[in-house]
Amino acid sequence: METTRNPRADLLDPAQVAALGRMEIVARWVVDGFLQGLHRSPRKGFSVEFAEYRQYQPGDDLRYMDWKVVARADKWMIKQFEEETNLRAAIVLDVSRSMDWKGKTTGITKLQYAEQIVAAVSLLLLKQKDAVGLVRYDDQVRSVIPPKARTIHWRRLMKAMGDPGGGGDSQMGAALMHAGRMVSRPGIVIMVSDLLVDPEATMAGLRAARSGGHDVTVLHIMDRSERELDLAPEGVFADTESDLQVPATASEVREAYRRTVDQVIEEWRERLASIGVSYEVVFTDEPFGVPLRKAFAARQRLP
Repeated sequence: METTRNPRADLLDPAQVAALGRMEIVARWVVDGFLQGLHRSPRKGFSVEFAEYRQYQPGDDLRYMDWKVVARADKWMIKQFEEETNLRAAIVLDVSRSMDWKGKTTGITKLQYAEQIVAAVSLLLLKQKDAVGLVRYDDQVRSVIPPKARTIHWRRLMKAMGDPGGGGDSQMGAALMHAGRMVSRPGIVIMVSDLLVDPEATMAGLRAARSGGHDVTVLHIMDRSERELDLAPEGVFADTESDLQVPATASEVREAYRRTVDQVIEEWRERLASIGVSYEVVFTDEPFGVPLRKAFAARQRLP
């Protein structure tokens, strides 16, 4: 007897999958499909240990009140706990104006694709009992969500991605500094960006993250049109993050453009490899399982 299986969302066209529901729903489908394809899971247990006391504040859960301290010292003190997780991870997401772009043949912007990656990666790590945090940035740091391992924390991450963004520049260096500080012990930093950034400031931030002992992965998000320049024959090419505009005929510059893009990609690959940073180019027409697998490789490299 022949059986039929539901298609795995992590292997389907990303634009079609993204159109089927909200980000949270799609992320669950993608992660469920991805986990079906894993041969093994590094999932380990975690424990919660007492860390310190702090003064009671209205609204605190009374279950964590230390009544012995109250009786002995007449002080209302709450126990704080430290989550002992497999590891801590920080995801750094570029939400600058250049990310909110798609080619004529692409059904999803770079930012929509990147946000779906972040949603899926964070959910997958939380399922591994890892603590996950998020830094969003454009011309300023927009969101800083410290790592937590509780499943309910995922809703906070999803809410943060609905906050405003789209500034005209990419302050990735500052965002990476935040991420490095968020991960207090050696863990994971995953950067998701189109890398239309200041290379020197970015490299400085990545070096700082690596100096903290973190495994760093850069997912370079690109639209196929950016790689191939398969645009209208003539037009005015505008930099979305500055006032620069250049009139050009695509056929006249296409080959030089492709060589330049290939050179830039190779330069990023070499520079990042020199400091021990994993680098992956991801196109927005690739199934979500492709970047998810590349990002999760960092998780599997660590104990």
